[in-house]
Amino acid sequence: MTSEELLAFLSAVGHTQRLRAIASLADGRMYVSELARQLGMSRPLLYMHLERLEKAGLVVGHLELSDDGKALKYFELVPFDLHLNVQTILDALRADEQQAGAADGPADEEG
Repeated sequence: MTSEELLAFLSAVGHTQRLRAIASLADGRMYVSELARQLGMSRPLLYMHLERLEKAGLVVGHLELSDDGKALKYFELVPFDLHLNVQTILDALRADEQQAGAADGPADEEG
């Protein structure tokens, strides 16, 4: 995990409404209208929060057709396990350095 991925994760879970959405989805997938009713928020606001969670890789959404042909957007949790400590931060920064080194390519040697 890079520092960018770590920050996206922390930012995604750094809001009460997103934590509530994660808690609701812990019992299984839900379609947006059902989840919005359960959380007591508008669908547009919920979509904003779900988009943030999806970008961080914590939830995934997909469309399904109901028996009556209505399109329903379902969301479900992606399994995750993050232990936040000093080592997690050091590992993320080390991954950044490795990515930067790989992007620079091998050093030219004269000789």
